[in-house]
Amino acid sequence: MSLKIIVLAKQVPDTRNVGKDAMKEDGTINRAALPAIFNPEDLNALEQALRLKDTYPGTTVTLLTMGPGRAAEIIREGLYRGADGGYLLTDRAFAGADTLATSYALATAIKKIGEYDIIIGGRQAIDGDTAQVGPQVAEKLGLTQITYAEEILNVDEATRRITVKRHIDGGVETVEGPLPIVITVNGSAAPCRPRNAKLVMKYKRALGAQEKAATTVDMPELYETRPYLNIQEWSVADVNGDLAQCGLSGSPTKVKAIQNIVFQAKESKTLTGSDKDVEDLIVELLANHTIG
Repeated sequence: MSLKIIVLAKQVPDTRNVGKDAMKEDGTINRAALPAIFNPEDLNALEQALRLKDTYPGTTVTLLTMGPGRAAEIIREGLYRGADGGYLLTDRAFAGADTLATSYALATAIKKIGEYDIIIGGRQAIDGDTAQVGPQVAEKLGLTQITYAEEILNVDEATRRITVKRHIDGGVETVEGPLPIVITVNGSAAPCRPRNAKLVMKYKRALGAQEKAATTVDMPELYETRPYLNIQEWSVADVNGDLAQCGLSGSPTKVKAIQNIVFQAKESKTLTGSDKDVEDLIVELLANHTIG
């Protein structure tokens, strides 16, 4: 059987480098002040999609991301690893979106794409840590969802059901769900494969419309003879979105402040592996209610 898979991916600021300029006055992230990276758990999700592509011939993997023109880099990174194409939702009206507005925009774009069996993304993005977008997309599309996935084990063609191993408190469980379905993947799942050198050579000139407009394009005729180098960009109008539900206007959540907090130990204690040291540590932790 062949599957149509949509991977939800996000370009995020590297939160390991948060400085004093990381936040704008309106409470939104100043993305220009931080280096941009592929959201780590979305890479785990991409790997699960690519494994299904390897297993089921004819399967296609399409990336969907939302952001400014430079977020086309996420699409290229997916193409370098084996994805078949991608769409960039980019419009000033999308800016400043919280999880509610983001999931609305993604859901409208998925409806425009039309055909899909599996929608898969990372559990959460490192710039928000909410784990809300995937489940909200599922709700907006009326689909079953499986969260905290560790591995996709099988897709049954006859029953059109998928089997997934997921992490729960205290262990793992194996669950089934019907296609189409939304799956969110943990960072503890298999890491994404590296770039493929041949695919890098094939797609290194892939650009979105905004990137083309911002630079002098070498060999412009390539984009007519090789349409796969054109990264598709969609605006709010392209996906028939409601402006009132997009960006800041559709976002009831407002960020009050962003801070970089470094935890420092006031004191340290070196323990041996002796039974007495371990017993003393447990007694101390019980006494100060750290455990128990």
